[in-house]
Amino acid sequence: MGTTVIAIDAMGGDHGVEVIVPAALKSLKQNDNLELILVGDEQKLVQCLKKYHHPKQLTIHHASQTVAMDELPSQALRYKKDSSMRVAVNLVKQGKAHACVSAGNTGALMSVARFVLKTLPGISRPAITTAIPSTSGYTYVLDLGANIDCTAEHLFHFAVMGAELVTAVNDVASPSVGLLNIGEEEIKGNVQVKEAALLLTESPLNYIGFVEGDDIYKGKADVVVCDGFVGNIALKSSEGLARMFSSSMKTLFMKNLYTRFAGLIAYPVIKQFRQQFDPGRYNGASLLGLQGIVIKSHGSANEFAFANAIKIAILEVQKAVPEKISQQVEIMVSEQSTV
Repeated sequence: MGTTVIAIDAMGGDHGVEVIVPAALKSLKQNDNLELILVGDEQKLVQCLKKYHHPKQLTIHHASQTVAMDELPSQALRYKKDSSMRVAVNLVKQGKAHACVSAGNTGALMSVARFVLKTLPGISRPAITTAIPSTSGYTYVLDLGANIDCTAEHLFHFAVMGAELVTAVNDVASPSVGLLNIGEEEIKGNVQVKEAALLLTESPLNYIGFVEGDDIYKGKADVVVCDGFVGNIALKSSEGLARMFSSSMKTLFMKNLYTRFAGLIAYPVIKQFRQQFDPGRYNGASLLGLQGIVIKSHGSANEFAFANAIKIAILEVQKAVPEKISQQVEIMVSEQSTV
């Protein structure tokens, strides 16, 4: 494959250029066939780049506005047409970049991306997904917050998109799909979930039935489908639990001389555990269902984490994820309509 070009919203996130610029340079060192376009305040970017060697594969595209992390999506869409976020997405629409990566306001990014790029044929709503670590590797969960209220058809589309993403990115021929519910019994769940289960049962997807929250981390399914309200709560709960566990372990090991000694002995295992479940390793959520690739980085991402989001964008470009999702959606929606 030829050179991959990624447009980066350099002003987004909690740390802005101070994290995004070194992360971009790190990504260029790791990928020979990569070009990055830093979109944002040209003066600030030039000033920041003075600290580093400026490779020719890195260019700057000026944008005069910035979308604040707490800004209403409607305001960003209407009044920030020259924001670094909007311009970066526009570069994808114009064919000047293959993908966009932003650590900015999630709601604004989804609104802008949906308005500029439009959804794929057959998809009424895009969804946010990311890999969550599990005992068997990781599980892709969607939606994680883009859609609060979903119909059964929306959930079905999420399942198709999630399965196709796993097939394309991880080379899994027939990924297993589970529908998140409050129990595995058929009588449980709301109307939308029950109706979605019927659609999935009748589809060619490898649907394994209802799964519960703890099954996400058991790795029971490759893809777990839910509405954005439930998915976002599940994601934030797991992040909070991880932080609490890490803090509690540190406190316990620092309790007295004996526990400090025990902690010293256990340090190699603890270090490996932290590396395995480091959120930065899984940073980079895909906005699926759009006519283009957009990756959302966590707003508080550090250099390592943001570079990982860029890596995900590169992989999705190489695997032509939107095109493959579009093809699969067309096939499955057609089959559903004949049932």
